[in-house]
Amino acid sequence: MEQKVIWQQGSSNPENPSSLATIREWWTNLNGKEITWQQRIIPYSGEISEIDWEPQRFDEVVVLNKPEIRGITLYWNKISDSQERNTTPHKLILDSIHQYLYIFPQSQAEVVIRVGLPSIPYQTISLTNPQYFYNKSGQNYILLLRDATQELEVRVTLSPENLKQLIRELTK
Repeated sequence: MEQKVIWQQGSSNPENPSSLATIREWWTNLNGKEITWQQRIIPYSGEISEIDWEPQRFDEVVVLNKPEIRGITLYWNKISDSQERNTTPHKLILDSIHQYLYIFPQSQAEVVIRVGLPSIPYQTISLTNPQYFYNKSGQNYILLLRDATQELEVRVTLSPENLKQLIRELTK
């Protein structure tokens, strides 16, 4: 699956219809799930990557009921409210890696809405210049990182495909 799936109203991109179908499937699969709903002003640069998505006062965490896309309009209810809500976008971006949908409403050109599954609170371990060991174990590859100061050892098992992808990313 592509990392970012983009649909834009009026686009002549031949992938536009399949992008909307992918987004429709993702949106529909939110039925009964708790999501975060965040609305922000788009910065002057237009780059949504510059937006601060840290939780703010009016952000919502809700359970969606009956999310669907009819035509190009997104419809949904909050599980606690029977009133159907909707927004018609001029652009949608699905970040399939982080599980966020960015909605650019037609009615508010300066606004972006980010809908997503609540993020998993990962524990971060920082290793600076650790010792590393690498070997093959059966079909997979083992990468071992050790930090003697912190007495930590991280063992990473990679399939041949994941190893190739990691090497590609590291050599960019």
